[in-house]
Amino acid sequence: MADSELLLRVLCHEFRTPISTLTSLTRALADERRELTGDDRRALSELARDQAAHLQSLLRDATAGTGVLTPAPQPEPAVALAGILREAAALVPVGRRRARATRRAASCPVPAGRTRQVLVNLVQNALRHGPPDGHVGLYATVRGSSLSILVTDEGRVGDALLVALRRPAPAVGMSGLGLWIARQLVATDGGALRAHRLRPRGVALEVLLPMARPVR
Repeated sequence: MADSELLLRVLCHEFRTPISTLTSLTRALADERRELTGDDRRALSELARDQAAHLQSLLRDATAGTGVLTPAPQPEPAVALAGILREAAALVPVGRRRARATRRAASCPVPAGRTRQVLVNLVQNALRHGPPDGHVGLYATVRGSSLSILVTDEGRVGDALLVALRRPAPAVGMSGLGLWIARQLVATDGGALRAHRLRPRGVALEVLLPMARPVR
């Protein structure tokens, strides 16, 4: 597959995610039936700002002919994981949301843009592919020398998911492309993306990142 063709597909997919996210955010903020706390509204507003900035970055990448396939010229700013978790969790309606992070994990610095991009992508996938009324979870803890972030839903681990996590290059079309992009972003920081079956039902996608010094 030519790099130019893959780059175009990646950019098309990555445009779709923030546009879909911004659409969901505006609906959530306008929906009077959805219970939103003050923290939720702040998190949604912050995520909307960050997704708009991501769109601007994608436009620059498209103009320059770069993107997820080209390493960033400068190191990405690091922020505490807690803020990004709040933003990603705010995409899930309160009644369906499960979120928990240990204090140590919440204070871990992570690359701001890439981590947000990965978690928003995974949460959107969980909302799209899990049961309509099922719970979606975000959990973070420290495992040895790694930061572990789980995004869970009550769907199942299908063959398509496992294939998407193993492919060295994405298949033709858009199927599985989001997971392939997430793998590339996580690998940029020396991490990995894994899938786990949950009991009695459900699937967890685990982002593993090398530990860095906590942000205080």
